[in-house]
Amino acid sequence: MPSILIIEDDQAIRQRLASFLAGEGYSVESLSSGMEGVQRAAEGGLDVVILDLGLPDVDGGQALKMIRSISAVPVIVATARDEEGEIVRILRDGADDYVVKPFSGAQLQARIEAIMRRAAGGTVREPVVVGELAVDSEQRVATLEGAVLDLTRKEFDLLAYLAERAGVVVSKRELLAEVWRQPYGGADKTVDVHLSVLRRKLGESAAESRYLQTVHGVGIKLVTPDS
Repeated sequence: MPSILIIEDDQAIRQRLASFLAGEGYSVESLSSGMEGVQRAAEGGLDVVILDLGLPDVDGGQALKMIRSISAVPVIVATARDEEGEIVRILRDGADDYVVKPFSGAQLQARIEAIMRRAAGGTVREPVVVGELAVDSEQRVATLEGAVLDLTRKEFDLLAYLAERAGVVVSKRELLAEVWRQPYGGADKTVDVHLSVLRRKLGESAAESRYLQTVHGVGIKLVTPDS
């Protein structure tokens, strides 16, 4: 089920689009502020972002730049601004498409489908396999010994980041910056809590680690058990 994020401050438009897309089989989230949208985009797991430019807290053009600096998720700008210069600027700043209000739900769906077809034509990442653990970043599914792990969005992001660097020690500082998008020097406790929960879901503990090995004073690494 494709996951769509709508960032739109007009409640009526936001609800109308969310209702239409949900009815067409999409998983839809909607937010009314630009900064909330940027934060959600940073968490990953989205297929397309629908972004209004006239937002209450930050201009949509700035929100677009922030999203593009942290994510490659396709962005469709949906706005009443129809000046050619504005459209050209937004596309050059990283938007994948631009639709001018008013527009129908069917038109927006067609644009979403076109973007997803283009995205599907790109390189597909194969699942990372470490021992009996498999992490599929394309489908956002992780399995252990064939059983699907029940992970939150951030737990999956953390596991995927470590799996893609299997055997390499990753510092908590790096995890904060790359997984949580927090500045270097943030609180390590956030990472510790998520690692603790992730260990439990992998059937291990810090004292009896299998996949997640702590290198004291350095960081954490994901390894094949008994390697």
